[in-house]
Amino acid sequence: METIDPEPSSSNFVSQTRSHLHQRYQKCLDDITPFTIGRWVGAGLLTIAFLARIFLMQGWYIVAYALGIYHLNLFIAFLTPKIDPALSMFDGEDGGPELPTHVNEEFRPFIRRLPEFKFWYSVAKSTTIAFICTFFELFNIPVFWPILVMYFFTLVAITMKRQIKHMIKYRYLPFTHGKPKYAGLNDTGKVINSK
Repeated sequence: METIDPEPSSSNFVSQTRSHLHQRYQKCLDDITPFTIGRWVGAGLLTIAFLARIFLMQGWYIVAYALGIYHLNLFIAFLTPKIDPALSMFDGEDGGPELPTHVNEEFRPFIRRLPEFKFWYSVAKSTTIAFICTFFELFNIPVFWPILVMYFFTLVAITMKRQIKHMIKYRYLPFTHGKPKYAGLNDTGKVINSK
């Protein structure tokens, strides 16, 4: 016969506390999801604070460089379609939505490889981690920073040139601003109740 311990075990308490904290954290993320502009302003201010710390402390250039490369990779994933048309041509039928390749084909919406919320979340989290790294001398590796800046801008130029060529070749635009909006011929937007 098993005995029931009136005292909860410490591992059970830790597990419940961890689960409760995770739920509260997720609730905070869910609450700020609709506020796109506010989230990006916050991420921008965090990035400016990080760059100001780098500038004032005159160090941690490797951390800044690594953060810049990571943000560049996130941005490229944000601009890229979920199903890359260059790869789907060779895979055959994959069953997923594809970008239209001819004018008379059906419109299919642009689905990103990295959705906007995950892009923002990764930017905010990585910038916070990089900011914390600037408080540890271990990450302050001495480098000649002008070389890193020059290499970073060269990498951005090459990568963006390749991405723009890809966008032109497969005729897609990852932004909705400036795209035509279609409405039906007699569509007034009013709901008609049928009796």
